[in-house]
Amino acid sequence: MTALPRGAGFRPPGPLRSGHIQTILSSSGIRRRLLPKAALEILQGAEHVLVDGGDGVRLTGVYTAQKRLASPRGLAVLFHGWEGSVDSTYVLQTGSRLLREGWDVFRLNFRDHGDNFHLNEALFHSCRIDEVVHAVGDLARRWPSRPMVLAGFSLGGNFALRVANRAQAVGLPLSYVLAVCPIIDPSEGLYSLEESAPWFYRAYFIRKWRRSLQAKQALFPQHTYFELAELKQGLRGLTAALVARNTDFESLEQYLDGYSVGGDALAGMTVPGTILTAADDPVIPVNSFRQLQLPAHVELDISPYGGHCGFIQGWDMTSFTDDYIAARFNAVAEGQSPR
Repeated sequence: MTALPRGAGFRPPGPLRSGHIQTILSSSGIRRRLLPKAALEILQGAEHVLVDGGDGVRLTGVYTAQKRLASPRGLAVLFHGWEGSVDSTYVLQTGSRLLREGWDVFRLNFRDHGDNFHLNEALFHSCRIDEVVHAVGDLARRWPSRPMVLAGFSLGGNFALRVANRAQAVGLPLSYVLAVCPIIDPSEGLYSLEESAPWFYRAYFIRKWRRSLQAKQALFPQHTYFELAELKQGLRGLTAALVARNTDFESLEQYLDGYSVGGDALAGMTVPGTILTAADDPVIPVNSFRQLQLPAHVELDISPYGGHCGFIQGWDMTSFTDDYIAARFNAVAEGQSPR
């Protein structure tokens, strides 16, 4: 078996060894313009799909069938990060690589992400795991190619780990999960964004979030999701206001704990998996990863470089994570250990 890529082997050239540069470039328009055409292959022949999230919830996604092999290696499902979508650069790039490797690929939009603000009146929040689990079950029934594997980025990585943690209990035929820079402890992550990370990360996230909230409010004027004064608050204040107004959680702390995968939360996970992160991630503190209590079949791989969901390996803006994810998914398809 060929050795699988490891985070320790990621060595970008000089200026790209900055965690901040990696993070800024990861979602930048510059990166999208510089990417080779192959990174957008996933858009060719893509089928837009309405997905069943259970209890009347509807989500959207995009399915692309591979054309390289006589039969697909399996079905690869991809989750974007917070305020991202199925068309985020990193999702398109990873999906295109997997397509070339012979995987059928499904890219799922979370509620109120991408093009689906209008489908559900209730607001998105990060504890809406039930609908995502149900949606993955819907995908498994509609596209029965096996193995079924799952990868997520940032908040999508957090969702992916929680889906895998529930897979056995709900009968999901999930063979493997891979999370890139997942949110581990939301309380610690929020504190890091407020107190440690440079101001421009907060400005980036809050600007995109406010825009999404305003789009949602315009579609459902009969529902008051927020007051204008609340919308002007920072990350913590706005999160607390939305939790109080739109959820049944008794406090901000209870809500943040509701989607934590920290400590021993994943100790009973039966699905094999890998968590890839970077020690220089300026958004999610690396100490959260070092405190995880994981079963033997879940691999923790901490790269010295990569920033937050960056791992950009050169000035062509391609990402190390494409090789990393494809190699492990292929190992699963070939009946080998993805570690």
